[in-house]
Amino acid sequence: MRAVWRGTVAIGLVSIGVRMYAATKDHDFRFHHVHRADAGRIRYRRECEACADEIDFDDVARGYELPDGRIVLVEQSDFDTLPSPADRTMQVLQFVPSSDIHPVYFQRCYYLEPDDNAVQPYTLLRLAMERTQRLAIAKFGMRRRETLAAVQPKGDVLVLHTMMWPDEIVPADFPFLRREMTVRPQELAAATALVTSMATDFRPDEFTDDYQRAMSNLIEVKSGEAQPQPIPVQRDGDTAVDLLEALRLSVERARLDDL
Repeated sequence: MRAVWRGTVAIGLVSIGVRMYAATKDHDFRFHHVHRADAGRIRYRRECEACADEIDFDDVARGYELPDGRIVLVEQSDFDTLPSPADRTMQVLQFVPSSDIHPVYFQRCYYLEPDDNAVQPYTLLRLAMERTQRLAIAKFGMRRRETLAAVQPKGDVLVLHTMMWPDEIVPADFPFLRREMTVRPQELAAATALVTSMATDFRPDEFTDDYQRAMSNLIEVKSGEAQPQPIPVQRDGDTAVDLLEALRLSVERARLDDL
């Protein structure tokens, strides 16, 4: 793996040298726009909407559109005047309960590997967070941007999640939230029974991306490297007259699936 960031995790007067690696990868297929007649790649021109001229890359600038439609040009020299985040120091700001942060704040996930001379403090930090059931909130510079992050143990390593800033979270403002909803006790009991009947430990290996498997087979078939494979058929849901009946049937189905 290639490190995407290298620096120091600073906790008070303690410094831990680390390297950061992507913890996930996308398994989607990447398609290109090509000419159907000869499969040649399609190229797109950098064309100005105002004058219709093709523009050299050196003449391309960055612009921010104001609400009134005006464009403010921002040059590299302008960016250079901004306060630069500490690119090589990850400053731990606080330790919070692991249950305090909702997943809506999380973005990308990375592994932190300690430098050879930082294994002991790295291990102590991991064990301390496991014992206290807290994770670290930190700020650091990444790709010229100040980044908020959460660091927590995963097995024997520390995992970092880049996070959204608070003003980037869109409030859930839906009309149904302003309606009064009455839940009958028997409905809640049936819903609880459904959850209980389907309760289990999370085993990620049990889940497969059937669409990606079908896409892989499609490409192999079209390239002459494989034969068509049957596509899993999703079963239709049972028809129920009301919510309570639907919950009852769902519990029965879950119990049958466990047999």
